[in-house]
Amino acid sequence: MDTGYILKGHVLAFTTSPFTEERPEDAARLRGAVAVRDGRIAGTGTFADMRALLPEAETVDHSGKLIMAGFVDAHVHYPQTAVIASWGKRLIDWLNSYSFPEEMRFADRAYADEIAARYLDLTTAHGTTTVCSFCTIHPESVDALFAAAQARGQRVAGGKTCMDRNAPDGLRDTAQSAYDDSEALIARWHGTDRLEYAISPRFSPTSTPEQLEAMGALWAKHPECLMQTHLSEQTDEIAWVKSLFPQARDYLDTYEEFGLLGAKGLYGHAIHLEDRERHRLRDYGAALIHCPTSNTFIGSGLFDMAGLMAEGQRIGLATDTGGGSSFSMLRTLAAAYEIGQLRGTPLHAAQLLWLATQGSATALRMEDKIGNAAAGMEADLVVLDLASTPAIAQRAARAEDIWEAVFPTIMMGDDRAIAEVWIGGRRV
Repeated sequence: MDTGYILKGHVLAFTTSPFTEERPEDAARLRGAVAVRDGRIAGTGTFADMRALLPEAETVDHSGKLIMAGFVDAHVHYPQTAVIASWGKRLIDWLNSYSFPEEMRFADRAYADEIAARYLDLTTAHGTTTVCSFCTIHPESVDALFAAAQARGQRVAGGKTCMDRNAPDGLRDTAQSAYDDSEALIARWHGTDRLEYAISPRFSPTSTPEQLEAMGALWAKHPECLMQTHLSEQTDEIAWVKSLFPQARDYLDTYEEFGLLGAKGLYGHAIHLEDRERHRLRDYGAALIHCPTSNTFIGSGLFDMAGLMAEGQRIGLATDTGGGSSFSMLRTLAAAYEIGQLRGTPLHAAQLLWLATQGSATALRMEDKIGNAAAGMEADLVVLDLASTPAIAQRAARAEDIWEAVFPTIMMGDDRAIAEVWIGGRRV
């Protein structure tokens, strides 16, 4: 019998979005303990109340630490784990020099298993409990990720990357094989345990109109699935798209025309959007995924967080491993803050933490399951040590509230700040 656990500390939960509050901190509440039983959060409140709720539960004392929902990384490429932080290329050159050669190795299931396990180990060590990942064109790469996540009881989304042009020999499929492989993977994995499938055309330049049409047909047949791709990451990429699709009104139109614009669509980067694209994305309730360390590392541009949020866009946050330069969502939060500063719209600590949890969960349409420390949610939690290094500790010691205490960890924290991680109600 699971008698449960009571985690004691500063428990952070959101009641609304801090982007809709005049004072961002008013969107959150702090409690003294969180009760966990049978893989879910049984409640939050005072320690005495949680003890009354679960009288036989084991107490885990994290006094002085911040307990919150585990980080949700809404756009990654787990097959690029081994080539992260490769020097000096813009997007197209980076793909050709590093990503594509590495992805060809994932035809080997043993190699895919090795990297999938390594990736989930690395991200868990940084407090990430859910990811949404592109795999490679090889079905084995999807099997490897989902099998590794399943063994850990982890909520993960992912899908076979589909490409039938502008990629090397050995890294292209066809419109038909992309459809058939993806449909077989949906049947095998979607809805099994905590796994969700994401239909994954990489981006318009690497898919023919025939393949995009096939992916749109597959999504129409399986609307329960997510669909992930890339959109308007770099200006030279946009010019390339226009040359390949001269009839399209804009980049988004290359997806919209083929049925690849929808409420469960995830559009990575979305930096250089035109007005029509912004309106259509908002109208559909699609999700834009901000990848700040990738955008600075590859030199893509500055995401318009404030403007897009003011429009009512659905926005998540992501590392974009391995174009992104870190597996850490804390480092990603710091980069998001810095990009906000460069645009003259710095983000509050409450907004940053919301983006990395409830914001990304909402982008993935999983906000009823993960992304918040609230009763009934799946018990994916991270415990942050707010004094994990001498530099952080000396700054946090002067803090007058929890936001001032956590901000040094956001800006300077790394895996040393991750005191504990819980996935599905189990300590990792």
